[in-house]
Order: sequence, then structure tokens, then C-alpha cells
Amino acid sequence: MRLGSMNFAQRLSYLQSNVFGDMDLAKATSQRGIIDLSLGSSDLPAPPLAMAKLHQALDDPATHGYLLFEGTAPFRTAAAQWVERKFGISVDPQTEVLPLSGSQEGTALMPLALLDPGDYALLLDPGYPSHWGGVHLAGGQIHRLKLQAPDFLPDFSGISPNVLDKAKMLVLSYPHNPTTGIAPLEFFKEAVAFCQKHGLTLIHDFPYADIAFGGYTPPSIFNADPEKSVSLELFTLSKSYHMGGFRIGYAVGNPGLIKALRQVRDVTNFYPYRGILQAAAQALSGPQDYVTESVLLFQERRDACVQALADIGWYVPAPKATMYLWAKLPQHYSGSSMDFCRDLVHKTGVALAPGSGFGMSGEGYVRFALVHPPDVLRKAAVAIGEFWHGSRQQVGG
Repeated sequence: MRLGSMNFAQRLSYLQSNVFGDMDLAKATSQRGIIDLSLGSSDLPAPPLAMAKLHQALDDPATHGYLLFEGTAPFRTAAAQWVERKFGISVDPQTEVLPLSGSQEGTALMPLALLDPGDYALLLDPGYPSHWGGVHLAGGQIHRLKLQAPDFLPDFSGISPNVLDKAKMLVLSYPHNPTTGIAPLEFFKEAVAFCQKHGLTLIHDFPYADIAFGGYTPPSIFNADPEKSVSLELFTLSKSYHMGGFRIGYAVGNPGLIKALRQVRDVTNFYPYRGILQAAAQALSGPQDYVTESVLLFQERRDACVQALADIGWYVPAPKATMYLWAKLPQHYSGSSMDFCRDLVHKTGVALAPGSGFGMSGEGYVRFALVHPPDVLRKAAVAIGEFWHGSRQQVGG
């Protein structure tokens, strides 16, 4: 790829835009006060006990240096014990856990450990952008597994033998961002068996392990693959513990996969700041009522936003998990999901995420992030209703 007198790698041609960058520009050029529902960045505070650990670490010069793998042992132990308590799966903190700078780092780097140029990754469409970006950086090819309402689960039966012969990895993520779809344990068992049969690595991106409502508990991939035969699962503290800005997550899984991911990671970065790891370990090992209370807040927001949208005539399903709503565009709106989101933020200040930013199958939808209190979500719905009424008049509806 050429820009002026400079030459850049061809892989950059696949990375020209992303949904969050596109909406960041749209928000910046809006003349309205912004109600930002486009980014799933929690507005809730991190756990106080975790923050106390971080404050303590900041005053300790011994925490200020580079951190290598062996220095992460206390965090890895806390992460392993969290997974064991929650899912009943035994985890070796030395060989089956790797700290990450957020789970996105895992999805971005794992293709570098698995794919040679031209190999295929099987990815959900729509899906999370970092799943796609890592494959492009590795020189891999993408086979899209189209997701459709009502269940938003992929069908493995339609994948051609030519693709399967060159496929190395399958990436799943349930509860699903952006569609809010959920996967039963039987589906995970099917996916594990499929990967075992075809020699694929199964990567499960699992940010919403806790964000589930009405007694629903999302299964871990290890409930379907307890021997960790083909699986790697990625966790983050961004959602359950509201530590998104601290960039802390971890991978758990097959020791060979953990070793491969560590090989890539160790030549690209040191490990997260020791004080952040201490805070994260406290969050994972401390009282979990904080998580329970946060989930109830997100459920309240879900119910308030679904009702407020229904009040303006926009009927959106109430999801069983995640911190999002996945809403089909109004039938009378003739533009794309990106057009809708740009028009909406410029005319009302309400920022949503266009479904097309998550893949071709996301076109026709928009995503709401429930990152404001119910009164703000209701205010946003009223503004959307006024915009909607105006756009209906423009098309003679």
C-alpha cells in the first residue's frame, strides 16, 4: 500500500476503519451534547477494595518496574481460583493461565500463534472487531459464519471442505457482542466436537461471564471441554469489575495454547503494571456482592431502555445477558446503519454503534450500550423518538 512517497504493508489495507473510530469521529463532529451509547465502557466504579490495593501499590517503588511472567504468579493464582469456583474446572496457574492487557490482546495475538499466511479462521459475523483484526495481521483468511435471529448461533454444516482443509481456528463469544445471543451448553459440546474432528483450536472470548439476568448462568467452554483438549478461553475485568481503562484480562486453557500465546506476547510487551495485577487479584478473590449488585443495575437499565423504546414504537427484545440491546432498524429508515447512527448523533447527540461495524451480517441493526442510568436512557429514547418521527415524515410515513 502506498501513501505519497511512503510504502506501507498491504495488511493495513484491511484496517482502514473500525466501528469505534468511525463513531468517535461522528461524535466529535456533532454540535450536540452527547449521550454516548456507542461504546461498551462501563460507567460504574471499580471495586473499592481493588482500588485500595492499587493506591497502596502506587506508593511502593518496588511495583514501578518492568514485570515478567514469574512476577505475575499471585494474579495467575487468583484467576485460576476464580475459574475453579465459578465453573468447577481445575486450572493450573503456572501452565494454564496467562495475564493479558485486556482480553482483546488475546484475540489479536492468538492468530499470530496459530495461522500461517493463507490459513483460515472461522469467525462469527457479526462479531467483535478485534477477532477480525488479528487474523488480518497474521495474513490469514476469514470464513464468515453468518448469525441470524432469533438464536444468533452459527451453522457449521455449510463450511466447504476446501475451507476446512486450511482452517486452523474457530472463534466464539457467548453471551454474544453485539447480538446479545446466548449459547446453551449443548451448542458448546457440538463446537468442541467439531474442532476435535477437524483439528481446530477453539477460542472462546468470554467478557460477559457474569453479566446475565433472571437466574441465567452462561456456561464456560470448559464445561464442554473439561480436559482443555482444544480450547482457550479469554476473560476480562472490564465488564464484571468495571476496570476497562486498566486493560487487564487473562487467558485460560490448554497448556500448549497458553505457551504459544505467551511466546507471541513475550516478544511484543511486558506484563501489566504490578499494582493493576494486585488490584485485579483482589477483585477476583474478594467479596463478589459487588458483581451481583452491578448485574442488577444493568438489568434495571435493560428494562428501562426496552420500555422507553417501546414507548416510541421501537420494539427491541430484552436480552438474557450482556450490557447491550441489539435493535433492528425502523422499517421506514432507508439508509444504512452507519447513516442512521451518523444522522442520529448529529441531530440529537445520541450515539449508537452501527451493526455494519461488526460485520456484513450486522447491517440493518444498531447496538445500544447500557452505560448510563435509567433516566439518561429514557432521555435518549425520547430524543430518538423525535428523530424517528422526523425521518418518517421525510419518507412520507
